[in-house]
Amino acid sequence: MDSAFAPPAAHRDDGATAAWGHVGRVFAEAGYDLPALRKRRRGRPAAGDGPGKPVTVRFDEQTLTALRERAKQEGLANESEAIRAAVRAWAHVA
Repeated sequence: MDSAFAPPAAHRDDGATAAWGHVGRVFAEAGYDLPALRKRRRGRPAAGDGPGKPVTVRFDEQTLTALRERAKQEGLANESEAIRAAVRAWAHVA
């Protein structure tokens, strides 16, 4: 593990201290992909090929209800995903 990003020791449940190298080996033996875990980013997930720009929209209750029902039918995670899908289809963007 990169010592710049980790404290020198980790405390175990029994109060003992384990070196980070040992912790890394235990995680690797358990099947965790350590490089993939390190690549996690903070913040919201990307909404396309780069950083997204927030856009505020207003819907009447009837439109919002229809949006929610369609999103549920198509298995979309939330209203934002449904709006993105609709705009991509309308704008002919993959």
